[in-house]
Amino acid sequence: MSKEEFPGWHGTTIIGVRRGGEVVVAGDGQVSLGQTVIKGTARKVRRLSPGGQDVVCGFAGSTADAFTLLERLETKLEATPGQLARACVELAKDWRTDKYLSKLEAMLIVTDGDTLLVVTGAGDVLEPEHDIAAIGSGGNFALAAARGLMETDKDAESIARDAMKIASDICVYTNGNLTVEKISK
Repeated sequence: MSKEEFPGWHGTTIIGVRRGGEVVVAGDGQVSLGQTVIKGTARKVRRLSPGGQDVVCGFAGSTADAFTLLERLETKLEATPGQLARACVELAKDWRTDKYLSKLEAMLIVTDGDTLLVVTGAGDVLEPEHDIAAIGSGGNFALAAARGLMETDKDAESIARDAMKIASDICVYTNGNLTVEKISK
């Protein structure tokens, strides 16, 4: 089967919400191949602790590619302790210019509880507006829902969970089986 005929891996939704001194990153558990759900309990949000730092990452895209990027990020964090933004910029530079890494298909949401960033293979390291970041096939649905929920008195975790519920009701590549990690500063 050629790459053009291959149905392709689809979907996930990852959201990061910062509010009240904490950041919550939540991700769904669905992995789809074409129109088939291959797994419903994947864990796409992870906690890293390079050099004693506490960092939470969520990924969308190819799982193997994302794990490669998470390993590289961990190495960058060990080289630049306490400097999440710098580590992410160094990762993005490598990702964009390295022949091997440039073929990786994934996106990351990364936080140390202070900084919330989106890292892409295009060399982008973005600090999102409105204290919300969302990626993946249902990312725009979750982002829109979370933006509306920021007008309420809900905490970061409630906003993330409610936004993911809305996204999973709309996006066929997103389910309601969540992994949620919270980090405070």
